[in-house]
Amino acid sequence: MKQHIADLISTALTSLIEDGTLPADIQPNIMVENTRDKSHGDFASNIALTLAKAAKTNPRALSEKICNALPESENVDKTEIAGPGFINFFVSDASTGSLIKTILQAKESYGRNNDGAGKKVQVEFVSANPTGPLHIGHGRGAAVGDCLCRLMNATGWDVTREFYYNDAGQQINNLALSVQARCKDLTPEDSSWPEDGYRGGYIIDLAESFMRGDTVQSADQSYTGTKDAEDLEAIRHFAVAYLRHEQDLDLKAFGVDFDVYFLESSLYSEGKVEDAVQTLIKNGYTYEEGGALWLRTTDFGDDKDRVMRKTDGGYTYFVPDVAYHMNKWQRGFNTVINEQGADHHSTITRVRAGLQALNAGIPKGWPDYVLHQMATVMRGGEEVKISKRAGSYLTLRDLIDEVGKDATRYFLAARKSDSHLNFDIDLARSESADNPVYYIQYAHARVCSIFRKLAENNLQWDEETGLSALSRLELESEKRLTIKLGRYPEIVKRAADVREPHLIATYLYELASDFHTYYNSEKTLVDDTELRNARLTLTVAVRHVLANGLDLLGVSAPDLM
Repeated sequence: MKQHIADLISTALTSLIEDGTLPADIQPNIMVENTRDKSHGDFASNIALTLAKAAKTNPRALSEKICNALPESENVDKTEIAGPGFINFFVSDASTGSLIKTILQAKESYGRNNDGAGKKVQVEFVSANPTGPLHIGHGRGAAVGDCLCRLMNATGWDVTREFYYNDAGQQINNLALSVQARCKDLTPEDSSWPEDGYRGGYIIDLAESFMRGDTVQSADQSYTGTKDAEDLEAIRHFAVAYLRHEQDLDLKAFGVDFDVYFLESSLYSEGKVEDAVQTLIKNGYTYEEGGALWLRTTDFGDDKDRVMRKTDGGYTYFVPDVAYHMNKWQRGFNTVINEQGADHHSTITRVRAGLQALNAGIPKGWPDYVLHQMATVMRGGEEVKISKRAGSYLTLRDLIDEVGKDATRYFLAARKSDSHLNFDIDLARSESADNPVYYIQYAHARVCSIFRKLAENNLQWDEETGLSALSRLELESEKRLTIKLGRYPEIVKRAADVREPHLIATYLYELASDFHTYYNSEKTLVDDTELRNARLTLTVAVRHVLANGLDLLGVSAPDLM
């Protein structure tokens, strides 16, 4: 409806340009917003205020001319001029019928668009190193990242989901030494236990599996234990494959999968890191000082230059990141979204600086980043930190086992990602209106229960009769519900454009609230056949939109609760 009204205004402006009221070179920015007070109509535009100076008249006078030039539309009952020159639009009953018919025809595709048609986007998320089970921070990244992928897909993009992880380096070495110690029946209390070793119970399970000679298969690799506690290299490969397998199981339980798994070690083995370094040297953006190689990141907005190669010859951690993102660009991803924890904030400037210094035609500000703050898990008003499985932190699997996939996904995605999140286990488990995901799912189940009652009373819903009788929906609550349904495509588009999945969660809660209010105040299965079919038609539209929105969050839409 917003787009329809914007089109009407655009036609009116064209007419005013042709008659000389407006100059031919104006570039109007037509904004149509929902009104807060329904006595002022359903939608409003400030277009006259923005163009009055160009028209050399006052906004109210221009508003009158715009209203007079608006083409007729069965979707708009009337317009009014308010305040200094706002134009208020009152939608008609015909618009209700048109919208509901659109939803019923589109079903699962309602709200989707083709903004990204023909364009590729790569979304990198989770990217946890295989040193232990996924924790709640990884879970928030998985929820936000997966929802971003669903949103981009819903807006027409060709989406590639990518998981990047470090399968080498000091952390992996500490992991291998910890497993080796367990293979030799040592415990963290022994003096010879690795200084920075991992202590969680999963290390015991891992060591036992290696010594049994098990074969572990993850999404991107397979390895068989050699049963040799002295074979540290074999233990290293086995541990990575084992924990990647464990992460795959956690992500599967969370409803998340990936198209590509990228190993950091490949950047070294295939010479991509060295190629990037040599290109930076060749382009003149490096210098040596104090035995280290530096990158002039200050040339690209950083607050100080950064070390690339340390005095011991090893590269700092942002160097392979630069090589990795160069690889993304070479794979044809003009749009890349990195969903990462807020602790990665400091790397953004230097990675982008390194990419600019490569002189590869990469745009400034590429790639995009969506950073999430950490989450605190609460139970009984106290923070929950410990997991028997991990030893020092609560795992994602712990949370899924306790409150279920749906509640976990919703709670982790429902708050703006750059805001700190308190995850209340007691609330997530409750079956009450206070629990937002239960409240939304219950709205969907309520619609389904209406149709079960319809069948129990030997009645049927006739869609054609319902659509033709939508003019019978005269209540303010019915109109408010319809307008809310009409906003869904706009919310999907905005959530994708600004990379904020929580907008979908907020919208669904508001829609569920409007529906529950309507359900509690008005009877759907009335004796009046025409009115009954009209109300059933409206509830079917609500069911479609609830299901579509929940799907974008990776949350189920149950028929029964």
